[in-house]
Amino acid sequence: MDTKIKVPRELKAKVMLWTDVSYHDMEMIDKIQLIPELESVLCSVLGVDLPEPRRGVLLELYVQTILFCRDRSFKPEQTSALLSIIKSIHEVNVETPLNNIEEGFKYCKELLLCHSVRRPPFSINLFSCEEVNSIFQYIYDGYMRHYKLYKYIFTPQVKLDLSLTYSGISEHDEHFKEDSSAPAPDAENVAEAEAELKTDSSPQTQETSIPEPEGPTPGSNSELKAMIEKEIKEQMALLSGQLDQQIKQIVDQQTRPLDSPQLKHKK
Repeated sequence: MDTKIKVPRELKAKVMLWTDVSYHDMEMIDKIQLIPELESVLCSVLGVDLPEPRRGVLLELYVQTILFCRDRSFKPEQTSALLSIIKSIHEVNVETPLNNIEEGFKYCKELLLCHSVRRPPFSINLFSCEEVNSIFQYIYDGYMRHYKLYKYIFTPQVKLDLSLTYSGISEHDEHFKEDSSAPAPDAENVAEAEAELKTDSSPQTQETSIPEPEGPTPGSNSELKAMIEKEIKEQMALLSGQLDQQIKQIVDQQTRPLDSPQLKHKK
């Protein structure tokens, strides 16, 4: 299984006339009126081989595009190009689970401009200015507003697995390593203990507890690990909150109704 995650990237728009749907395919599609038959043909023509519910969602996207073209009385070449545009925008969206809505939105506008301005071989005037405006509004309302929903359905979920490894600390060091910061034994207590040993006349050996230098307890390193893990968790939670806030701001900007969604064309 490929575990590499593609990062968002910018793509260069190109002409998509008869790229995915040929003239013969369009003749067959124009003759079909029933939705189930239309889905079956689109599944074969566009190569939709996905399990449910992904298959149903993608076919619904293509079927709605054809109905939109029929409602606008588009020509076969226009319908074929728009299907390829929708397909290409969707592929850009689902190629990475990371947020690439800005790159996708820019790519969408460049694709529409590439099919509305006559500048061969880089672009063609397949759509008029009014048609491009209606197509842009359709893509914006039907796909761009639900950009993250499509990404959630068609891309795998990415989770961060953070593990800590402590190098240079062995089990022996954890229990017996002397702490250099520990306080030195009290000189007065040592002198008193030596005096008691000298004045003791008992034949039996008397055990005297002389204070030992204080070293780290066996659980000191475990407490240090717990403190480090707690601090890292707090920092990760703070960073996650900041990222969520930034993503929310970007989504709010993208989903905000446009005052003028029409594209400006330079001819």
